Amino acid sequence: MSRTRVRTEDLFCTRCGRTLRPGANHWPEGYICQCCMTRALEIYGTCTGCGVERLTPGLAPDGGKLCTDCAGGLGDFFCERCGQEARRYRRGICGRCVLTERLHGLLDDGTGSVRDELLPLFDALRQIKRPWGAMTWTGHSHVQHNLRALARGEVPLTHDGLSQLTPWRSVAYLRDLLMQTGILPPADRQLLLFQRWLAEKLPAVGDAEHRRLLELFSTWHVQRRLHTLADRRPLTSDQIRQARDEIRLATTFLDHLAQRGHTLANCAQADVDAWYAGRYTARRLTHAFLRWAMRSKHAPALVVPHRSTSNPAPIAQHQRLALLRQALHREDAPLQDRVAAVLVLLYAQPLTRIVRLTTDDVLREDDEVLLRLGDPPSPVPDPFAGLLLAHLDQRPNTKTATNPNARWLFPGRRAGQPTTSNTLELRLRHLDFPTQRGRTAAIRHLVLQAPAPVVARMLGYHDETTARLAAEAGGTWRHYAPGDHSR
Repeated sequence: MSRTRVRTEDLFCTRCGRTLRPGANHWPEGYICQCCMTRALEIYGTCTGCGVERLTPGLAPDGGKLCTDCAGGLGDFFCERCGQEARRYRRGICGRCVLTERLHGLLDDGTGSVRDELLPLFDALRQIKRPWGAMTWTGHSHVQHNLRALARGEVPLTHDGLSQLTPWRSVAYLRDLLMQTGILPPADRQLLLFQRWLAEKLPAVGDAEHRRLLELFSTWHVQRRLHTLADRRPLTSDQIRQARDEIRLATTFLDHLAQRGHTLANCAQADVDAWYAGRYTARRLTHAFLRWAMRSKHAPALVVPHRSTSNPAPIAQHQRLALLRQALHREDAPLQDRVAAVLVLLYAQPLTRIVRLTTDDVLREDDEVLLRLGDPPSPVPDPFAGLLLAHLDQRPNTKTATNPNARWLFPGRRAGQPTTSNTLELRLRHLDFPTQRGRTAAIRHLVLQAPAPVVARMLGYHDETTARLAAEAGGTWRHYAPGDHSR
């Protein structure tokens, strides 16, 4: 009996249309790529054929999900060890069993059992919905080394102990997991990263006097400010970037003085003017170091130059409305990016505030959807209401060990953390959504439609900010006499 040979140009995934190579997986519906197959073997629900709740990788003609029995020809996916139906990774066992076996070896305290203090981490990792990510992470040699060091007591199970491990990005991820599972007490992640960076930066300064001044500046100004901000709310990556830039610029400014034959104690106004000449914007953060030096008597009285750094001009109203329509109806863009873009263009929210929103800030009262940005909550009009509710059901990064029960509206890849404002900005910039100019246009339009204090309370702005923006935009609400004007 002859076999029908399939031409290479006819091999494509029946689900995503991707071109395939000979030997690709073949299901009753057609050829299927490895990505679509992996995704299908992670879908659980009610089979539209038999109505049973189980793994539903098959696809019915009407688009419904089918179990392996109703779809037929998909294969057997029952784990030979735990009996659960899931994708099998090796030796006929599922990914969760493979991961559990690996974690037993990595977290072994030397007695053949998992260290008691690390049991919460062990349980959190092996119970994730998508074990492949944890298997990839624990497969790295440096991760295995760090986990074994903690399990065997070679490194203290404390924040200071973790600071001894490398590389720092992987250690930061592990620290987040340990804090989320309650093994380590809560600590500001960004502050810890800055302190680690500072401990590596300062010893590298060659001049002893420069190093002493930078240690004083970082202790009594930079870190003091960061601790104050951390007491109010978690620090952002932008605040840490500013702190690092202040240290870097202070270091470079001291080198600049040395090249001119001066020290900070005998710094002249000409030295300061030469430092800022032609590069004011790039060196503006040196202000903090110079003002601290003058207050603490490390430098003589100097004049620190100041130039206005006003926000860029907002986009026109017709451009803003066109971008809003794109965000609402652009099906090729990720849902989370479209929701974030509308929050910027419609509610004038900065990205730093958007990433701190939680699912509790989305309210449903009768048939109305509200968004808690201030007091009172702001109404959410259609079709954005449907878009927002759909995003609630499809939030990313909730199937791993990092954020399985996250309440963040935009969960991040770090345990217990939302996505960063920088990440969100890059995603929106890739889709050609101007964040700063779009937000400026939105708030200026809103203060022309309603009194500035009302807009401030609803959107979480300060009264003085909206009043100033209203005056700049030519608003006339403040000229109206108070009282009832309906008669």
